[in-house]
Amino acid sequence: MSVIVTVTLVAGNLGLIFLLMTVPLGLRTVTASRVIKAGRNRLWQALWPFGGDASWSGEILSAEPLDGEGTALIELSWEGRDGRSIERKARFEDVREGSYFSMAVIEDTALDPSFWANYRETAELASEGDATRVTLTQTDSYRGVAFLIFRYFAMRRELRKLDVWAATGTYRKGGWFEHPVSQVGFAVLSACILWPFFGLGLGGFVLAMILTSVVALHELGHMAAFRLTGHRRARMIFIPLLGGIAIGGRPYDSRFEVAFVALMGAGFSAFLVPALIAASSLAGSEGHRLAAMMLATLAGCASLFNIANLVPVWKFDGGQVLRQICPGPAALALASFFLLSALLALGWRAGFSPSFLLVAGAVFSILSLITMGSGVKPRHELKPIQPVDRLAMAAALLAVFAIHGYGMLWASAQLM
Repeated sequence: MSVIVTVTLVAGNLGLIFLLMTVPLGLRTVTASRVIKAGRNRLWQALWPFGGDASWSGEILSAEPLDGEGTALIELSWEGRDGRSIERKARFEDVREGSYFSMAVIEDTALDPSFWANYRETAELASEGDATRVTLTQTDSYRGVAFLIFRYFAMRRELRKLDVWAATGTYRKGGWFEHPVSQVGFAVLSACILWPFFGLGLGGFVLAMILTSVVALHELGHMAAFRLTGHRRARMIFIPLLGGIAIGGRPYDSRFEVAFVALMGAGFSAFLVPALIAASSLAGSEGHRLAAMMLATLAGCASLFNIANLVPVWKFDGGQVLRQICPGPAALALASFFLLSALLALGWRAGFSPSFLLVAGAVFSILSLITMGSGVKPRHELKPIQPVDRLAMAAALLAVFAIHGYGMLWASAQLM
């Protein structure tokens, strides 16, 4: 791959990450509209939080007014970090019975009030013959387009489900996007997008499928960690080319939980790498050279991908672990420098050129700066990590790093 192509790909990925997560957009309004074959009053009873059918989707459990100024307390079905339902304090303005209302969120029990400072949403219903046009809007201040796009499709989904509910009286959970069949399709699509980078042949396709499988195994580790820390449900969302995301069933409760879930992405695969190395050696000794090479490739890809996720970048797994276990800024800076230096040294030992490693180090630094502070602040501070847990996570991080480091060096020796 030429220098120009490499620089173009790196610059494109950095630009995409900046666009998705960091670029300041200011106040933006997202609108979704749909004509639903139902009377306006029936739909009002569903959308108005105090309506008779406000629980149509199961999202709102109860709503009660707090004063005569339009302030209300709404209990949601979403689970908070303490296992209880999230409660939201909201203010309603410009309420026109049966046709319009505007809502601002004052605070809730999950997120810091600053998250809701610029948030407003409205619902408008207008009769069109025997049907009703429902228009939903959400206004907020955004950094990055990812959350804005998410809210747009979330509103479209809500209107689609409202349409089905109005026609059948039944709310259907889930959707096509997170359906297992769709996610398998996205994984295959991701492999097909990666295929040309490895060469449009059988070997290139196998490499693309191996890398996609490595991503899935990594996210499976995060999902297992979510369940082990008490989440009632966890799911994986595959995003073509960009990878996958594991999502828990509630907000994080403690710093240990954040560190454990972050580390288990690479930690889960760390149990598989030694087994793959042993299986490849066995296959080679039995004369099955092709099988030995494929197993070695899988071990090498798993090690390289997972150890890359341990770099001390703000939103990467390594950065999240270090932020939880380091007692202060000085310790965090020292640990980050040590971890990044160890990764670059491993890359040099595995055969990567010094110029490539310098570019990689610069890219990781830029990524950390781009994603710094892009997380959502919780309402209350996470429970502190205990000294024993801090030491245990530090030891686990070193062990996982060492296993994947050895796997990368072993695979490079077998394949290069």
